[in-house]
Amino acid sequence: MAPTDDDKWLVVDGRRWRRTDPAIPPDALARLKSHLGRGRSGVRTADSDAELAATRHRTQLAKVGLGERGTAWWEQTDDERRERWESALAELDALDRGDG
Repeated sequence: MAPTDDDKWLVVDGRRWRRTDPAIPPDALARLKSHLGRGRSGVRTADSDAELAATRHRTQLAKVGLGERGTAWWEQTDDERRERWESALAELDALDRGDG
């Protein structure tokens, strides 16, 4: 069944935000949210332009992985959706290892 507008969007104070892709498995969802939280926290505490850019990059990758940015998750096939969050997690994990 095709997602409804309520499945796709969350409205807060009159502003519409894309919802997280509901197909993301719980373990991947938890990892993506962890990266997103660290990115958001880093944006608030960055001490340099380079650090700010790195944390914004982490936030962007996590938001794309969650389906909240980039191509709308409801316009992607199941395989494209899985590739989106798996690729985002691979890049995010590489940042933690220092090879990304």
